[in-house]
Amino acid sequence: MSKGRIALGAVIGAAAGLVAGILTAPKSGKETRADIKAKASDVKTKATAKATQAKAKATIVKKDVEAKAKDLKSRTERAVDGAKKGFNSTK
Repeated sequence: MSKGRIALGAVIGAAAGLVAGILTAPKSGKETRADIKAKASDVKTKATAKATQAKAKATIVKKDVEAKAKDLKSRTERAVDGAKKGFNSTK
């Protein structure tokens, strides 16, 4: 199971627990709705921030992987060319 799925499950679980706690609290309907709205806004803000961080990290990882792949391709091409030259010179 990926870390992203675990994190998503934790966020959903926390939100469900929060809503359950709010709904069972001894408050008026108006107060309860205000609490739910405030908590939903807070969760949305935090989720947006986490998504932005994840996107930034993914971009960095992508660039790193692309650079490593380019380097590996170049090294492989040089090795193949060297092997061809060595093979052809032994004939």
